Amino acid sequence: MLTIQSMSTTHEGRFGGKVVVVSGGAQGIGRAVAARCQSEGASVFILDCDSAAGVEASATLTRDNSSSPVRFLSVDLRDPAQIQNAIATLRKFHDRVDILVNNAGVGLTKSLLQITANDWDLVLNVNLRGAFLLSQAVVPLFPESGGAIVNISSIHATHAFADSIPYACSKAGMVALTRNLALDLASRKVRVNCICPGYIDTRLWEHSLQSSADPKAVAEQTRALHPVGRRGVPDDVAQAVIFLASEDSSFMTGSELVLDGGLTVRAHP
Repeated sequence: MLTIQSMSTTHEGRFGGKVVVVSGGAQGIGRAVAARCQSEGASVFILDCDSAAGVEASATLTRDNSSSPVRFLSVDLRDPAQIQNAIATLRKFHDRVDILVNNAGVGLTKSLLQITANDWDLVLNVNLRGAFLLSQAVVPLFPESGGAIVNISSIHATHAFADSIPYACSKAGMVALTRNLALDLASRKVRVNCICPGYIDTRLWEHSLQSSADPKAVAEQTRALHPVGRRGVPDDVAQAVIFLASEDSSFMTGSELVLDGGLTVRAHP
C-alpha cells in the first residue's frame, strides 16, 4: 500500500474527513469522480478489475494531491467473495464509508440474434448485480448520521438504441435499484440517486466509435445530436456526482438526473 500523508486541515472541501468508494474508478468517468472527490478532501478508494490502470490511477492522483489519500482495491464485481475481501481491506484504514458511487460497467454492441447467454450474464452481472452486491456490502459501514449512494445509469434506461439490449436492461435496472434503495435506506438517512449520462467521451465510447464503419462520420453525427454542440466528458458526470453526494442535494433521493447535453429532449434524437 502507498504511504499517504495525513489529511490537510486548512482546506478540507465539502468532503473533508469523508470516505468515498468509487467502483470502476481506474479510468474514464470513475477516475474523474475519484479526482473530484479527492479535491473535495475525501479519502477515496477506487475499485476496479483492471489492476494496472488502478495502480496507475491511485499513484497519479495521490502524487498530485497527497493530502487526500487515494487507494486502489482490485475487485471483480461478479464475485461476492472479492467484494467482501475489498471491504475487509478498506476497514483496515477506515471504520466507515460516507459515499458510494456505483460506476463500474461494461458495454456490448450486438443484435438480438448475436447475443449469447454469456454476453447477457457478463453485462448484467457487472452493471447491475455488481452494484447491488457492493451496495449491500457497504451500507452497514455508513455512519448513523447517514450518507449517499450515487448510481451511474444511462439514457439507455429510458430510450432505445440499436444493438444495446443487455446494456439497456442493466441501466434500466439501475434506475429501479436506485428508487428501491432510496426507499429502503431512508430510515438510515442514506440518500440514493442516479445519473443518466448520454454520450460521454470515455474508453468505452472510443472502443464503440472505432469499431464503427466510419469513426469520423459517427463522431460528427453524435456530436450534432446534442443541442449544446458537443458530447460530454467524464468531468461533466463527476461534477454531477459531487452535487448528488453533497448536502447541496439534501432533499433529493430516489431521483434520476439526466446528463446528456439535451440529446433526449429532441423529438427524434
